[in-house]
Amino acid sequence: MTDTERTEHTDDNDRNDTERKDTGREPAADLPSWLPKQRQPWWHWRRLTRGRWRPALAAAVAGALLGGTGVAWQTGAGPFADSRACWGALDTDDVAELFHGHTDIDASDTPITSDRIGSDGSTGTCVLKSPRGAQVTIRAHQLDPRFGGAADQWADEFLSARMTPMGGGLLGMASDTRAWLAVPDGCFGRPPRNDGPQVIDIDTGWTDYEDRVDTAERDLLARTAVRLINHRMADLGCKGTLADPGDRMPDPPRFQAEKPGAICGIEGLSLPKGRHDVYEHEPPLMTRGGGPVRTCDRDVLFDHPSLRLMTVEDPRLSVLYQRLSLENGERITTPGDRDGYGFIGPDFGLFQAKCQTGEVTFLVRADDGRHPDDIRKLLPRYAAAEADRIGCGPLRIKLPA
Repeated sequence: MTDTERTEHTDDNDRNDTERKDTGREPAADLPSWLPKQRQPWWHWRRLTRGRWRPALAAAVAGALLGGTGVAWQTGAGPFADSRACWGALDTDDVAELFHGHTDIDASDTPITSDRIGSDGSTGTCVLKSPRGAQVTIRAHQLDPRFGGAADQWADEFLSARMTPMGGGLLGMASDTRAWLAVPDGCFGRPPRNDGPQVIDIDTGWTDYEDRVDTAERDLLARTAVRLINHRMADLGCKGTLADPGDRMPDPPRFQAEKPGAICGIEGLSLPKGRHDVYEHEPPLMTRGGGPVRTCDRDVLFDHPSLRLMTVEDPRLSVLYQRLSLENGERITTPGDRDGYGFIGPDFGLFQAKCQTGEVTFLVRADDGRHPDDIRKLLPRYAAAEADRIGCGPLRIKLPA
């Protein structure tokens, strides 16, 4: 017996042994070649791969493989899975850190693409899901001035008093459930005057509006936002990277003790007589540290404050309110109309002042229009006090009769 024959004989024995183990039956003896072989059914693979069936089967298999590959590539699963998630910005450890060390996280994203029809800029979404129910949603998008902020959920959540400015010249903020950061102007230039900045924001779900902010979770979301923006900058061909803002972020906000004549800690700012008691049960929460906005929220329900006083100091965010200041409510004026423009309505008052650094927005908003006198009482004094604070005063606005 030659070596080849010995090898083939050994392989046959191995297959026979395997069949004994798998089926518990002895393998059938080989039939003599002169006996007719049993006819195979039409669906047997040997018949399908012969004759006219062969091209059709090949095409079907190829289509299935390509289709499966496309799904796996899109969702980050299967044999072609990439270990990085969210457009390649986050590695396995980055994702696990967001889920307290768990690595069994499903990641899916839609590519960041430009909207050539609307005004949404470059948009994309990444969703990270845990089998235990937790979810993190990450969005890349351009802040849209068409929504202005009057009823905009993004402003309610991402400019809330629970958010802490990242500092260091970054246009971004973070809390223990939300974070957002803008692509630096130096990457591709400041957006046109009427356009909002390109941002990436992170939403981890329900927010507890008590004044307890987990600083470790807040710093984690801030770091994650920086990783995402650095990766986005690299994709855009921009040089340089942003540093981790965690060490320089101020303490999180706390509820403020408040006197009747000093709403949100501003001396001389008060509600109409008898109205302070309405808000007395809920102390205000106020942004800490210098940053793009300073917000004072009270009595927040489902991310929506019953009363918000906010100063938008960064002109790149102030543009979100530009159209509102020109188009809504009764017009607000200043002596000579040199200092800015604004409007006032039953539940919302806004004034955009022309300051040395650009346009700054002062706004007061209530959750309904049942008490328009609250807005009329608060806005002039609030705008004047805040303008003095940031070096944009004196500012004296005149309300319509």
